[in-house]
Amino acid sequence: MPITYEDSAPGLRLIKLSGRMDIAGTGQIEVPFASLACTDTHNVVVDLTGVEFLASIGIRCLISNAKAQHNRGGKLVLFVGDNAQVAKTLETTGIDALIPMFAAYDEALLAVA
Repeated sequence: MPITYEDSAPGLRLIKLSGRMDIAGTGQIEVPFASLACTDTHNVVVDLTGVEFLASIGIRCLISNAKAQHNRGGKLVLFVGDNAQVAKTLETTGIDALIPMFAAYDEALLAVA
């Protein structure tokens, strides 16, 4: 499962995930994602527009890293764009109430500003 990141502005990191966040995919990115997402110097936008499938283990990964970033005084938000399947999964499970989720990239940026 590919993972890329960009420090796009001072204090802001964009992490882009793509592929399947199932057992295999999440297992591949869990440690690098935690390393990138749980930072003292950045707020984080996680781009899920390229995620094809989101299983419970992927949701757990997102929640645990959002909680860790919050404990460090930072913010982690999700950008889903027009990825209706991932958005529906997050809404159905109630994760969108725990981690802010945005369809518009600009709104995600404002949320971590």
